[in-house]
Amino acid sequence: MPRRVAALWPPRPTARYARHVAEALRLETVGGFIMLAATLAALLWANSPWSAAYTSLQKLEISPSWLHLGHMDLQHWASGGLLAVFFFIAGLELREELTHGELRNPRDAALPVIAACAGVALPALIFLAVSAGEPGAARGWAVPTATDIAFALAVLAVAFSACPAPLRVFLLTLAVVDDLIAITIIAVFYTEHLSVPPLLAGVALVAVYGVLQQRGVRSPWVYVPLAVLAWYFVHKSGIHATVAGVALGMLTSSKETAGSERTNAEQADHMLRPFSAGVCVPLFAFLSAGVTLNASSLEAVATDRIALGVIAGLVIGKFVGVLGGAWAAVRLGLATLGEELHWREIAGVAMLAGVGFTVSLLIGGLAYTDPAQFERVTTAVLIASVVASAGAAVVFRRRMRTRAEAAAEAADR
Repeated sequence: MPRRVAALWPPRPTARYARHVAEALRLETVGGFIMLAATLAALLWANSPWSAAYTSLQKLEISPSWLHLGHMDLQHWASGGLLAVFFFIAGLELREELTHGELRNPRDAALPVIAACAGVALPALIFLAVSAGEPGAARGWAVPTATDIAFALAVLAVAFSACPAPLRVFLLTLAVVDDLIAITIIAVFYTEHLSVPPLLAGVALVAVYGVLQQRGVRSPWVYVPLAVLAWYFVHKSGIHATVAGVALGMLTSSKETAGSERTNAEQADHMLRPFSAGVCVPLFAFLSAGVTLNASSLEAVATDRIALGVIAGLVIGKFVGVLGGAWAAVRLGLATLGEELHWREIAGVAMLAGVGFTVSLLIGGLAYTDPAQFERVTTAVLIASVVASAGAAVVFRRRMRTRAEAAAEAADR
């Protein structure tokens, strides 16, 4: 949802990566709390006497005719525009992982990669099993497959302040792979109408961006227009524009520079991460999470097999998939469990993986155009995220007590 290019740039790549991880965890923890605050604000407004004003804000159309983008209200601008910045950061993170992180070494990457893949497949299967027979239900098979890393890190920071670094890196890498799979799913399965000429123009602009990055061009005055135009043409092609964000992020150069200057990737991250964490994701959450929570709406969720499939996929599927995938990888000799990793802590992360928010809501909006169905799916994602957070918090609190007792016994000896 990966996270981790930081503003520090020591000379050695391995040292830089360690600092990237630490800095990313701090930033995304704060981002998670901001997103949570935006979500609560949306829920309070949507359930207040002024709920009609909230709905009007969501549907406020801003689509100048000269842009030829069709009907674009604020909710669509948030999901298709602001989230492109979020996915650009995800692309930077993926590039960093492949260059200096866990994904650089296949043996080290095997555990979180296999766990992530299993944590995508099983929720989708559970969703399809629970929602089988419901008209149009299959379109939402990918809703429960995503993990929201910012939300998850915020929960981890509160519930497990003594979390060992390898466990954070495991969650971080799991989320990177999860994001990559999610954006691939969006590009392949949620593109209904493909227009080739704009797509070719978008691909050409992305390619020019990549070439300039490799040649060491550093001016943002060159890259910003290229990125905006690439976003525009990819959007016009019918492919979700967040795909352009990931592609541009992955092509941003992380080559060392002379002296102590930041690399292009570090500079882009330094400039855009606060905007993504403080503006883009919270605004998306604010414009998407405002659902009515009362007895009738909760009853509608409880009787809707699509919504129940989302809850089961996120709460049960993610937990069993991530934990089972990690266990199978170790059991089959495909990966090793590090000395500082313990199965109970892996179980806590597996439960935490059921916190699906940003990408789950994005896919839900693409899968279900009926507002009533999307509202039930949104409510289901919120319920599942709360349940997963609570379950993970219980596991981590117990681990903290166990670690404290072990440390006390060691001190007494």
